[in-house]
Amino acid sequence: MKRPLTQLIKTDGAPLTLAEYEQAGGFAGLRRALSMTPVAVQEEVTQSTLRGRGGAGFPTGAKWSFVPMGDEARRPKYIVVNGDEMEPGTMKDRYLLEGNPYQLLEGLIIGAYAIQADIGYLFLRWGYTVAQERLARALVELREKHYLGDKILGSDFSLPVYLHISAGRYMCGEETALLNSLEGKRPNPRSKPPFPQVSGLFGHPTVVNNVETFCNVPHILAHGWEWFKGLSRSTDGGTKLYGASGRVQHPGVWELPLGVSLRELFEEYAGGMREGYALRGLLPGGASTAFLREKDLDVALDFAAVEKAGSRLGTGTMIVLDDRTCPVSMLYSLQKFFAQESCGWCTPCREGLPWVARTLQAIDAGDGVPDDLEILDHHTRGLGAGNTYCALAPGAMAPLESALQHFRADFIRHIDEHRCPWS
Repeated sequence: MKRPLTQLIKTDGAPLTLAEYEQAGGFAGLRRALSMTPVAVQEEVTQSTLRGRGGAGFPTGAKWSFVPMGDEARRPKYIVVNGDEMEPGTMKDRYLLEGNPYQLLEGLIIGAYAIQADIGYLFLRWGYTVAQERLARALVELREKHYLGDKILGSDFSLPVYLHISAGRYMCGEETALLNSLEGKRPNPRSKPPFPQVSGLFGHPTVVNNVETFCNVPHILAHGWEWFKGLSRSTDGGTKLYGASGRVQHPGVWELPLGVSLRELFEEYAGGMREGYALRGLLPGGASTAFLREKDLDVALDFAAVEKAGSRLGTGTMIVLDDRTCPVSMLYSLQKFFAQESCGWCTPCREGLPWVARTLQAIDAGDGVPDDLEILDHHTRGLGAGNTYCALAPGAMAPLESALQHFRADFIRHIDEHRCPWS
């Protein structure tokens, strides 16, 4: 299998040089894109069935097609890379940012051409200092080689790109909160509609895509949409960066065909559980997804199949729960994170998540009472989808609701024994 993302990343941790990236076929996709019309580039990405790799899985070509085109479209238009990777258990974008910034930038330039964007932004997590240094250097090099700036590669298309370092907060990963932050405001989510493709950054048409999403784009243009679809085992095209953390033999990140089975990822690549540990459950797509169990290991890791199994593909980076880790403590740690990262814009999230965290803290410490389980059940419904401004609180409830279903006996034991049995 020809792997479009990680084949262009060194194994020693050093990034490719620009010359090495060009020698490996870099910017062939951009050259082909510049020979096409912007709408034809959009259609190529649509036919590839590339879906967003940031967690939501929205079709990339469809998102781009919502941007107004033609002379009557409001200008300037913006295109933004969401590099604010802060989902607990997720580390895939960092691998791409540090390993090959040119691949990301080529995808950004192609996307900008497809929607006829005037300005590009790289919105980067504050803690990714190595990525910041390598992106800043890459931007200078690409301007010198005329891949960026005025009349890119002698064409009529021009694009300045700016690197913006986030002030922090998980909330900045939500695209409308990201745009508010980029404007210098609090990172609160916006009411939709209007959607960013029509009214985004500074009220102008804007596309926001994840790092991994953009990194697929050069290969789609270089090799064609049929080739990209052929990489997948799913109806959705391409490969996916999958990861594993927890007490597995080989924690890490791997590029695999979209639709690889959870069993293959867990047993063959992550190596299964470490000696002396057994699997109790796992979050298949980061901290904001619901638990799957051992019986679910044969599920295909694509958007539709994981949802049918009762969870979400999310970022594709699983967090493994073993039989010697307290599920209540794990849930408390996750909910404390989500409560801390709430922007406070809507009441259910602002008040509900700290309440959930305090309740779990009490149960974990042996101070819980039977009514606490009813309180937690109530919050999984009250903070569910449709009750908040954005997906932060519903995402936080996904692991909690499934843990209350699968590991309820552990919660009851904490309450009955007035202690954590794992301590």
